[in-house]
Amino acid sequence: MRVLSGHGSYGSWEFALAAPHPRLRPGVLSYRGFRFDLARPRRRLETPIGAATLLLGFGEPVTISRPGREPDTLVSLYCGPTTTPAVGEHSGRLAGIEVLFAPWAAFTLFGTPQYELADRTVDPDELPHALDIRVGELAGALGALSSWEERFGLLDEVFTRWYEAGAPSSGRVVRAWAELVRSGGAMPVPRLAEEVGWSLRHLESRFREQIGLGPKAAARVLRLQRARRLLAAGRGAAETAAACGFYDQAHLSGEFKAMTGCTPREFAAARRLPGQQIGAADRLAGEATSLVLAPDGSSVFSKT
Repeated sequence: MRVLSGHGSYGSWEFALAAPHPRLRPGVLSYRGFRFDLARPRRRLETPIGAATLLLGFGEPVTISRPGREPDTLVSLYCGPTTTPAVGEHSGRLAGIEVLFAPWAAFTLFGTPQYELADRTVDPDELPHALDIRVGELAGALGALSSWEERFGLLDEVFTRWYEAGAPSSGRVVRAWAELVRSGGAMPVPRLAEEVGWSLRHLESRFREQIGLGPKAAARVLRLQRARRLLAAGRGAAETAAACGFYDQAHLSGEFKAMTGCTPREFAAARRLPGQQIGAADRLAGEATSLVLAPDGSSVFSKT
């Protein structure tokens, strides 16, 4: 476990990062505890990633806005895989734990067809699961503990029970998802169906049920995720487009804007502005997944 913290004229922050127990992997990807005590409200643009998210809040609400949907204000929330950006906003005071799952693991834990949850933010206690503790009660129990280590230990125990009680994911879906992730979304869908021994139609159906997106849409997200990673590492746009399987630089730029709301150049420039890098603010370690937004909607959070 790693704990990172900092403070300044803008307030203070803390992140606690931990890997789930080996028995939960590769389905449960990461634990990230956080605590913000900032001088003003905070807004963040979150880009699509190849994971489902469970946020267990310790009391303060967060408002999530997505294109074409009414904002959702929740203390704890679940979000399946998405192809569109989201903006999260809170008062400046916020604490909780964010858990990332492989989408097929979320299907097992919550027992809900994932296509019903794609590109949505929902209260996890409204999902028709049969769990031995409600998510809101779990979040309250986590917040009452005195250390991040105790909290992550409780999550290990609870998720193990939920896994054992849940409907298992299809081994072929898990394999197909792993192949898409391994290839950065580059594996052609017909070849993917051939690899797992299913027809294209059957792969599409089972993928949507247990991943949330169809294989083509999931591949788009994973290609963009790889492109953001390469661009953040200093690769040029043309080189990145070729490496990630885009037709050309214009195709990369169009997909980037469709799924993040800005072009690769705009995203990279905004990431360099003051106030963007606060500890482990990105949702995936070593990747550029987020932008801090100023209250007026621009990407400048503070001048400190």
